[in-house]
Amino acid sequence: MTQISNNIYCADFLITFDIETKLLPNPYYDYPYLIIDNFLSIHDCDEINKQIKEDDDYQKAQIKTTDILISAQTNEEIRKTNIYSLSEKYLDVYTNRFLEHQALIEDYFKIALTTSTEVQVLEYLKDSFYTMHSDDSSMLYKDEQLIGFLPVAKQRKISTVLFTTSYDENISDNTFTGGELLFNFLCDKDANEVKVKPKAGTMLVFLSNPFFTHEVLKVNQGRRISLVQWHNALIN
Repeated sequence: MTQISNNIYCADFLITFDIETKLLPNPYYDYPYLIIDNFLSIHDCDEINKQIKEDDDYQKAQIKTTDILISAQTNEEIRKTNIYSLSEKYLDVYTNRFLEHQALIEDYFKIALTTSTEVQVLEYLKDSFYTMHSDDSSMLYKDEQLIGFLPVAKQRKISTVLFTTSYDENISDNTFTGGELLFNFLCDKDANEVKVKPKAGTMLVFLSNPFFTHEVLKVNQGRRISLVQWHNALIN
């Protein structure tokens, strides 16, 4: 294990790879990612969840593939997710809140945000999941062994995930079990994997590069809803 912050370590093999988009935060931080509590109120989260529940206009999530050419396709053995659009009202609420936190994000990662993708509303229902992936790169394998990463979305420097439903053993319209966000190559000092149990209103911010390869574990019950964006940036 290689220490990358006060409390978090990464798999040693990552250090040996020539990762073109490698970037890590200040190693003296407690964590290499940023958690923003109360980014949205519970009321706003509940209203967004209600909108999604009543909305029939969605598409199946696709994945990028590097077979011959980089393209996108649906593959529910890798990713089983529904994608919705955020209503204009809550897009404005979200954008205003993001602008209030932008300076914090930029200072934490020592970057200057430039452009952002549209906000995607992701819905994971029972048995939905997203297998291990890096947000800016495809994973390269030889004889079933990971040998490196190929950048396919260099414009993704920062990933943000805002949860609007919560992990909770007591299932309701706005809770779920399973569905944790697992950082595959990160662990604590005792080698425990880094697994985030979503909490409504909380935003998780992390670098999009292979050090933060992650997956969404299968949802056992309920609805896991999150608002996801990717951001380009100038690196200081």
